[in-house]
Amino acid sequence: MMTSYDSAFRPVAKVLAVLLLTASSQALAQGYPSAPVKLITQGAPASGPDVVARIVGDELSRRWKQQIVILNATGAGGSVAAKQAIQAEADGYTLYLPAASAFIVMPEMFPALKIDMQKDFVPLGFVAEQPMVVGVAPGLNVNSLAELVALSKQKPGSLNFAANARGTLPHLTAERLKSQAGIDMTYIPYPGAAAGLQDLIGGRISVIVEGLGTLLGAIQSGSLKPLAVSSLKRLENFPNIPTIAESLPGFEATGWFALVAPRGTPDAIVQQVNRDLNAALESPAVKDKLGAMATIVRPMSTADTAAYLRKEQEVWRPVVKQIGFGAKN
Repeated sequence: MMTSYDSAFRPVAKVLAVLLLTASSQALAQGYPSAPVKLITQGAPASGPDVVARIVGDELSRRWKQQIVILNATGAGGSVAAKQAIQAEADGYTLYLPAASAFIVMPEMFPALKIDMQKDFVPLGFVAEQPMVVGVAPGLNVNSLAELVALSKQKPGSLNFAANARGTLPHLTAERLKSQAGIDMTYIPYPGAAAGLQDLIGGRISVIVEGLGTLLGAIQSGSLKPLAVSSLKRLENFPNIPTIAESLPGFEATGWFALVAPRGTPDAIVQQVNRDLNAALESPAVKDKLGAMATIVRPMSTADTAAYLRKEQEVWRPVVKQIGFGAKN
């Protein structure tokens, strides 16, 4: 039976519990980090995700005066890395840098794993994005996206296009382009951009859709002709490359990286990492190194990062279902 004393004390007890929890979280963050921090990425060594992780990790290591240990957990469409990150202690000493495909495609590809990127992780901040490029071999005699669309409509299904593995952002970008332009091209999956680019230059395929950073060397050497970028506006460093949106209004697609931690990580640590990450992204060294890969930093608050991730899932869900991942979608 509840007494009047119990009724009076209960609100006070709740307030005390909140204060104790907050104090404990702040105490954990005050000395953070006091040991090396692990950073999990789904990319293989020297891949785009790995390079981004190392550039950002080096700057955070310099600021924190603690080593950042990069863990390359490759395979199974990013699920190996996600499972490692989920199983880690939620103490701020294991961070996770997923590529966009982990949020957008992986839950559909591996529904049995029951990985929910929104519920299982807390966003620490947004890192960077990289627009896609639609490119062709010079020998195709196509000089614009409009000409490519026209050629594809004249010969439905006859043009082959390369994109990274099925379900990656380059692949999804190409599928969305096909849908919105009303064209039919045949997808040839490649395990990496280098193999697709080699076949394009060799004349075995006609079109490639990949991250701009991956194709920079081929563009600069003249072995690849860029027709359009997938950013909403023309890029400052590449003003002569039109956007897809100039032909298909509103079209925008970028590969991106965010930094997250296991759900339950103390909020004080989450906010500290967000502040330090944003400061790292604003450093000239990080901007220049990522800029050389055509990768654009985008510092965000934790709330804005969470909102961005939700929006990206909503934008790409129809495309993911259209190409048929997972169980009966």
